[in-house]
Amino acid sequence: MKSVGIICEYNPFHYGHEYHIRKVKELFPNHKIILVLNGDFTQRGDISLINKWKKTEIALNYVDLVVELPFVFGTQSADVFTFGAIQILKALKAKAVVFGSESDDIHKFEEFVDIQNSSEYDLLVKHYLNLGYNYPTSLSKALADISGSEIKSPNDLLALGYVRNLKGSGIKAVSIKRTNDYLSLELDNRIVSGTSIRNALKEGKDVSNYVPLLSHYFLNNSKFIDDYYDLLKYKIISEDISKYQSVDEGIESRIKKSVLVSNSYEELVKNIKTKRYTYNKICRMLLHILAGFTKEEAARCKEIKYIRVLGFNKEGQKYLNFIKKNCTIPIITKFEKNNEMLDIESRVSSIYNLIKCDDNLLEHEHKVIKKDD
Repeated sequence: MKSVGIICEYNPFHYGHEYHIRKVKELFPNHKIILVLNGDFTQRGDISLINKWKKTEIALNYVDLVVELPFVFGTQSADVFTFGAIQILKALKAKAVVFGSESDDIHKFEEFVDIQNSSEYDLLVKHYLNLGYNYPTSLSKALADISGSEIKSPNDLLALGYVRNLKGSGIKAVSIKRTNDYLSLELDNRIVSGTSIRNALKEGKDVSNYVPLLSHYFLNNSKFIDDYYDLLKYKIISEDISKYQSVDEGIESRIKKSVLVSNSYEELVKNIKTKRYTYNKICRMLLHILAGFTKEEAARCKEIKYIRVLGFNKEGQKYLNFIKKNCTIPIITKFEKNNEMLDIESRVSSIYNLIKCDDNLLEHEHKVIKKDD
């Protein structure tokens, strides 16, 4: 029994994702599809429009098995995000990982991985960091100096991380060309960016032409990071925020000063932003403050400790039964006590549900979603 992996956030699930899954099925027709799903919060430091259980329900119309990428990996830099997701797929014995990228060039990503293992690259990255550039820009400039090519888009950065973590594993890395501009705010095609859909929803526009029916139904009660601004502002004003993950030394005073003169989340990010800190990095800082995710917790949670199943269909259940005995990481379907990584998951889900809680279920009481074919 063979499987192929997809790593996703589905914020929200739209026709571009449907296209991606269709291509995966064409490339790997006799494989079960495993989805590693980032949950209630995203890698770029945002709130998921709908919760992970609803995202799982949508996904099971297309894939066989949905497992959770824990918060401690899913809301950090591309390096940490990709490491956690690939560790899960390695343990589940996936034969391939299929992801979208703008450049769509696996050989180029493999070349970049080799460059990143060189001392010349390390020296160049440090050089650009010392000049005041942020890490993604320093990475891109160092790669460009050595190879003549750059990596600029977040999806290509993630693709590079996937290829790096898959190297030597025997798992095939497969790229599918992205068909839209990830930054575009235009609703000008059936397949549009998640950014454009989120922006349209904020503005109260109809997005029914750009997402499947079930996705559209769940989006009627969407959440936005702005909804949590008062909670975030209170935490910043009242606490020592230097203890939280991603909050680099020295930036905490700038955050505390900025929050006093900012009337919205977006204004706060803009007031904090500097050349050294990207928009996404600041958003991750603020999310970790909101979620109470500390540097000490991050230091203790550097390896995948479990694989948590969110949902499956009959084929997915067959694969779980097939793989369980040979899986090197415990597979769980119930919430377990005295597990720090799961305890963090419970805490952050409780914070997520403070706003527009629509199912009244505590994280540890939620059951795996089973879909009958």
